[in-house]
Amino acid sequence: MKRIGVLTSGGDAPGMNAAIRAVVRSAIYNGVEVYGIRRGYAGLLARDFVEMSLGSVGDIIHRGGTILRTARSEEFKTKEGMEKAVNNIKQLGIEGLVVIGGDGSFRGAAELAKRGVPTIGIPGTIDNDIPFTDYSIGFDTAVNTVVEAVNKIRDTATSHERTFIIEVMGRESGHIALYSGVACGAETILVPEKPYTIKGVCDKIMSGYKRGKLHSIIILAEGAGNAFEVGQKIKEMTGLETRVIVLGHLQRGGTPTAFDRILASQMGGKAVELLLNGVSDKMIGWVKGELVVTDLEKIFSAQKPLNEELYNLASVLAI
Repeated sequence: MKRIGVLTSGGDAPGMNAAIRAVVRSAIYNGVEVYGIRRGYAGLLARDFVEMSLGSVGDIIHRGGTILRTARSEEFKTKEGMEKAVNNIKQLGIEGLVVIGGDGSFRGAAELAKRGVPTIGIPGTIDNDIPFTDYSIGFDTAVNTVVEAVNKIRDTATSHERTFIIEVMGRESGHIALYSGVACGAETILVPEKPYTIKGVCDKIMSGYKRGKLHSIIILAEGAGNAFEVGQKIKEMTGLETRVIVLGHLQRGGTPTAFDRILASQMGGKAVELLLNGVSDKMIGWVKGELVVTDLEKIFSAQKPLNEELYNLASVLAI
């Protein structure tokens, strides 16, 4: 193998640049040329390619976002789009492809693999909703971003004796909400994986106020309900001042944590190693402190479970 490509697709995540850097430098170390494909699969169709060098990935390990940019592409999902992508890859002489992204990105990678393009996937999404890996690139940074924000919100919550509902990202998964909720000592954590009632939430809030608590912090995953509707119902049932903050895309940006940089670097290096050894149609995961390799097709038929032990602990600590 003499030439490989790398692209980032879907939502950006802190640490993607560290992964790009690792792919490029590991490949060049092994005498392999690397082409960056800008704007994901859309760029693959538009032949938006750029040759990468050692210098092109200098001073990016600490930067959030992705230097290769990212975009959605409906055309790529069509049969004609797939064929066009494969032709562009072959015309450029790319013999292997590293795809950094989430579920949708991996589905595209799997389709390319079926058409004879060796592919390796690296999980990059703050949602951490990819199965067969404990962590995806960007998750740790997103959790720390939420915790930092809640630390500041708590000061105001205490001063004004208010209930604050902080809505965090995650699509249909509650991983960001759970981990950040535990880390910042939230009184209530609401996730889509676990049913809840507004009455139950209100009872917990009032119990805290009766024993002298000056505020209440509720972390709500975006897939678990509308924060403003939940806030209005809580205000009506408790009579307490309630404020809502939606952190939104703030969670996607920022300097990646040391954990995300190291995880991304290891996965990037492993991706190149796998391609050079003739491996394809796989995703690199991080399970119990070790890199593991999983068939891409297995990912599409599985769901990542919530950490039940941590969820139960959160309930105990929030009494």
